[in-house]
Amino acid sequence: MENQTIPQENKMGVMPIDRLLLSMSLPMMISMLVQALYNIVDSIFVSRINEYALRAVSLAFPIQSLMIAVSVGTAVGINAFLSRTLGEKEYQKANTIAANGVFVELMSYVVFALVGIFASRPFFASQTAIEQVRAYGTTYLTICCTAGIGIFMQVTFERLLQSTGRTFYAMITQGVGAIINLIMDPILIFGYFGMPEMGVAGAAAATVLGQIAASVLAIVFNVKVNREIHLSFRGFRPDKKLIAGIYRVGIPSIIMQAIGSVMTYGMNLILEAFGTAQTVFGIYFKLQSFIFMPVFGLNSGMVPIIAYNFGAGSKERVVRTMKSSIKYAVGIMLAGLAVMELFPAWLIGLFDAEASPDLLVIGIPALRIICLSFCFAGYCIVVGSVFQALGNGVYSMLVSIARQLCVLLPVAWLFSLSGNVNLIWWAFPIAELVSLSLSTYFLIRINRDVIVHIGGLS
Repeated sequence: MENQTIPQENKMGVMPIDRLLLSMSLPMMISMLVQALYNIVDSIFVSRINEYALRAVSLAFPIQSLMIAVSVGTAVGINAFLSRTLGEKEYQKANTIAANGVFVELMSYVVFALVGIFASRPFFASQTAIEQVRAYGTTYLTICCTAGIGIFMQVTFERLLQSTGRTFYAMITQGVGAIINLIMDPILIFGYFGMPEMGVAGAAAATVLGQIAASVLAIVFNVKVNREIHLSFRGFRPDKKLIAGIYRVGIPSIIMQAIGSVMTYGMNLILEAFGTAQTVFGIYFKLQSFIFMPVFGLNSGMVPIIAYNFGAGSKERVVRTMKSSIKYAVGIMLAGLAVMELFPAWLIGLFDAEASPDLLVIGIPALRIICLSFCFAGYCIVVGSVFQALGNGVYSMLVSIARQLCVLLPVAWLFSLSGNVNLIWWAFPIAELVSLSLSTYFLIRINRDVIVHIGGLS
């Protein structure tokens, strides 16, 4: 009977915080590390085709990032709304939230499929005049978008698992997806084992195959082990109120992450005049994901804990979760800073740097300058997710807008006028200092307006 299983789902309300945070976050951190690894390996394989192929995949990143922003941002809204509802013991409402969440993610996929069909070539034409880069990029992006249903379903059903504390299963789905991608990359790109040599198209196909496999597995896990959420589409009708509740947190999260796509696109336009600098910027983004992904995995474990205890009225557990998460995130980012400062040449060399010596000349100072922003980034990322978990995602959005659109891009453009590409990279640590200041200001506000009142008379 359902009533016998539901009361047992209380570890987010009773388990010691550090143990709970690590037990929920570590699986997601590991799986996201694997994801970051296959993104890097994907680019390494593509770099063996030629630099133009690597640049094309790099230039495709804003749209791919936008897909992830919409899918993950919506899923953050589902997760926070769902976890809070479970904390309030409204189990039937939780089921309906989950069904509406799946529906809006499917609609999002349809939009991106249309983007892939109609907008891929114009998108690349706006960033480069090199026809080979345009051709590679159009092929790659069209496949990623039109066959991209996997990423939307994978993210959604993984978040359903996370919202009930079953992050281990989400780790398995991401791991399986990553392994399939890693295996299929060289097979499809270079035509091993009797497969046709597909080049850049093979890299895209390997990516979507991994996503689809992960999504199927995530759906199976939800059916088999997620006892607290019972998905049913019998007689389903979209519920405007619940969808609005999802997007109340989800839209700020989408915008916050989508701003990253706008920033990347803007940086690519600024760097176009510096040639190989575009490729270097793409390499940096692949490398930094390997450092940032564990922090995002930490956040994935943190958000349902804070949202659950917020709903359950436990102020102490909310605060302790936040403090522990900041501590771990800062530690991860400082380790990443050390690696990038000490081994930039080796990191860039992974991407066939010998084929283009400019990659090392431009890339080494780029990595060493940009990674200075890591000193503050861990704190800012965690605090932004705290805002989302407490239903105040607008704060996260405002910080992201200020950092990336109001500071980073204008400063990068101003520095580009000097003709010195090394100056452009300083826009990143400057922008992160602004993010640090704003994040702290909003944290003080949300502590005053929300956190101190948790479990109070209201």
